[in-house]
Amino acid sequence: MNIALWIVQVLLALAFGFAGFMKLTQSKEKLAVQMAWVEDFSPTIVRLIGLVEILAAVGLVLPALTGILPWLTPVAAVGLVLNMIGAAITHLRRKENPMIVANLVLLALSAFVAYGRWFIEPL
Repeated sequence: MNIALWIVQVLLALAFGFAGFMKLTQSKEKLAVQMAWVEDFSPTIVRLIGLVEILAAVGLVLPALTGILPWLTPVAAVGLVLNMIGAAITHLRRKENPMIVANLVLLALSAFVAYGRWFIEPL
């Protein structure tokens, strides 16, 4: 189970790290081409979402690797669960149903890491 948790942690960290980096470094107009939902939010909120995603990506891996504050790994996963709930609500409101499926998959994987690192294979 530990190997499965590590695989999911790394994949989530890569996905959210990349997405967060894009939100932090690209203009709102450039992001809107790929992510229409950014039109509903201010540039500051979009950048804040990107920062949260990067911090969560780091939190999924770094505490677990170093053994320093390892409780932050499941906390980061819970943060991503909350992030994906917000994303699913946004896509539901915009009637972007295919995106909700992706949000639910990422939510489930994040919940798996949170539960796994708290109860099944704590660090």
